[in-house]
Amino acid sequence: MTPNFQIHHVDFVSAPTRDLDRAVAFYGQTLGLECSVHFADDGFAEFETGNLTINVFDAEKMGLEFAPNPSLCALHVDNVEAAREELEAAGIKFPAGTIDTGVCHMAPFKDPDGNGLMLHHRYAPRTIRGD
Repeated sequence: MTPNFQIHHVDFVSAPTRDLDRAVAFYGQTLGLECSVHFADDGFAEFETGNLTINVFDAEKMGLEFAPNPSLCALHVDNVEAAREELEAAGIKFPAGTIDTGVCHMAPFKDPDGNGLMLHHRYAPRTIRGD
């Protein structure tokens, strides 16, 4: 069955937090993302990446059980190693070395609440593989 609607793009991804002030500082100051919305009393803020919004919300304030999102949100940077070094200097821990897939460089890490993030840079065209 083919749906009668079309999905055009992803509007946002969510990153639950237990401490909105800490999350706002991390996404805004540590990562340098523009904060487009910040409603402290309502428990959420949004940050712009250029093509996708990251919605940070206080899960418990929204009546939800807090659970970090382990799925990695890949953040494009021009130079993964340079960005990684800067984040490490700011106290961000990376669990392993930078990964070189032959197509891209990737460096996974987590925000202060345990939500999965990754520095990412594709340096070669993607090849399509299938069955």
